[in-house]
Amino acid sequence: MVEIEIVEPTGLPLNELLGLYESVGWTTYTRAPELLRRSVSGSHRVATARRDGHLVGLARTISDGATIVYLQDVLIAPTEQRGGLGRRLLTILFDSYGDIRQRVLLTDTEEGQRAFYERLGFTETHDHEPALRAFVRFG
Repeated sequence: MVEIEIVEPTGLPLNELLGLYESVGWTTYTRAPELLRRSVSGSHRVATARRDGHLVGLARTISDGATIVYLQDVLIAPTEQRGGLGRRLLTILFDSYGDIRQRVLLTDTEEGQRAFYERLGFTETHDHEPALRAFVRFG
C-alpha cells in the first residue's frame, strides 16, 4: 500500500530526493544536489508517497498561502506510474489550499503532460477564457 502525506519540506533526506529525481531522468536537479535540497526545503508544501518506506512520489508547491499556488514538481517513480498516484498526490496537496483562486503550472511538452493536467482541471493559457498570457524568463 502507498502512504501519502504532506511533510515538512526540510525533513526529506537528500539521498531519497536524488534517487527519485534520477529515477525520472530529471538530471538538471541531480547535477546540483545542494541546490535540489535548498529548492525542496524552500517549498511551501510537499506531499510525498511511500511504498514500504521508500519514496516513490513527490509533489511540491510554492505559494503565498492566500491567493496563488504554483505547482513546481510532480515526480512518480517509473514503477508506480500510470496507477493514479500523481492524481492522488496533487489532490491531497491542492485540497490543503482550500479556496486559493490561482493554481499555476509551468511544464515542458513531454508527451502525456497536457492530458494529465487537463484531467486535473488545468487549462493551457492559450485555451483559457477569458484569454490569458503567460511569460517566463530563464536566467
